[in-house]
Amino acid sequence: MASRIGTGRKRARIAPHGLALLLAGLLAFSPLAVFPSWALSEIQQGDVPAAPPDDGIEKEPLPPVDPVPLPDPGRPPASGGEAPATDQTIPPTPGEGGGNDGETDGADGSGAARPGLDPDAPIPEIQYDLAALPEPVRRMHGLIVEAAKSGDIEKLRPLIGMGDDTTQFALGGVDGDPIAFLGELSGDEGGQEILAILEEVLEAGYVHLDAGTAEELYVWPYFFAVPLEQLTPPQRVELFKIVTAGDYEDMKSYGAYIFYRVGITPEGRWQFFVAGD
Repeated sequence: MASRIGTGRKRARIAPHGLALLLAGLLAFSPLAVFPSWALSEIQQGDVPAAPPDDGIEKEPLPPVDPVPLPDPGRPPASGGEAPATDQTIPPTPGEGGGNDGETDGADGSGAARPGLDPDAPIPEIQYDLAALPEPVRRMHGLIVEAAKSGDIEKLRPLIGMGDDTTQFALGGVDGDPIAFLGELSGDEGGQEILAILEEVLEAGYVHLDAGTAEELYVWPYFFAVPLEQLTPPQRVELFKIVTAGDYEDMKSYGAYIFYRVGITPEGRWQFFVAGD
């Protein structure tokens, strides 16, 4: 049959295998050919060391290792070792290691100045009425407050007594001049801070302790004789006029108020102004 193509040329026909070769050639020059592609199974995740060749020599098994027992935290070491450390820290007692607020170690402090509360005993009546005080107690209370408000620490000197009747300013006793010692407890040079504390303490409520005994005493503030956990919210407001919330948390670990307190005997003798346990 005669060809219908007017040019007289024969149309080239490409065999199937030739088409495959042509496509391969085109892809070779395609930009996609720059980035090789692999099957997921051909992507290496890391170099895996080949297993060592078996040299045919029989290996002896390693001896078993006995586990080392851990120490029992609740049991002390058998001998010569230190006790295991715990997370609990026992707070130091005020007065140890040189004293706190000028206190020194010793057993000669007045027992009335140390908080010794019986949790089963009834709480003493808390009083605020100064007119209910015996006249000698009320007079001494007023003289101390007046001297404190003056800002002159020397005005306390006529009130502190002499000899065995000297006001106690430290549970372990004081060596030297008591007024000078009291001034050294103050955070300022003039002693006004300690005078301010003294005034604040005496403006709080008070308790009457051991009535009718040789240890009878009027003590400010009343927190001295009240368990801290039994204080009401209004009473804690009164407490925070004297101490900080941090002081309060520290005192709870002792179980008693151990900041400054004042004691006056029924005869009107200023017995102590101390802090500590």
